[in-house]
Amino acid sequence: MQRFECLKKLAQVAGDALVVSSAGAVTLEWNALRPSDGNFRVRTLGLCSSIALGMAMGLPKRRVVALDGDGSLLMNLSSLPTIARMKPKNLLHIVFDNEVYEASGSKQTATGAGADLVGLARAAGIKNALWAESVEAFAQIAEKAMCGDTLTFIGVKVGTEREPVAPYPIDEVENKYRFIRYVEKTAHVEILKTNLPASYN
Repeated sequence: MQRFECLKKLAQVAGDALVVSSAGAVTLEWNALRPSDGNFRVRTLGLCSSIALGMAMGLPKRRVVALDGDGSLLMNLSSLPTIARMKPKNLLHIVFDNEVYEASGSKQTATGAGADLVGLARAAGIKNALWAESVEAFAQIAEKAMCGDTLTFIGVKVGTEREPVAPYPIDEVENKYRFIRYVEKTAHVEILKTNLPASYN
């Protein structure tokens, strides 16, 4: 399967979901399909799942989607039992498994040697963890997850092809502040305080 084709289907049902994307081309492809200040780009490999979990718990009324990769998740497998224990109903965790570390030279990951990320998620306690065997199956599972109230983990085996899309238009600092302001505005919460203690000095 092609990751970009799956992302096209997800974009059709994503609505105003907050989307956390891992390091690598998935971020660029997703931004090309759904440019939004509600997209948060994670530059540190491994942290996508943990950051998405924190967002889902802190904003329980908002749908949160994690666009993860096999290389990234393998660097933070301990996030799976934590996600399973907390059971955020508003979290959809998608792992595009191309069996390589795409962002660092395409060296083979453990999934290329037989590691099963959906099996690991189930063993960690995430009951609704499943493989999407086709783009159509992915679309159905994703739509159900976006409309439902169950923690969902979707594994998708994809090729290593990268869609030729534009570079990310802003750096990570601007992305962070745009994202925070977007959450503040759309979720009606205050995150950045203006009267910090240091401002009194």
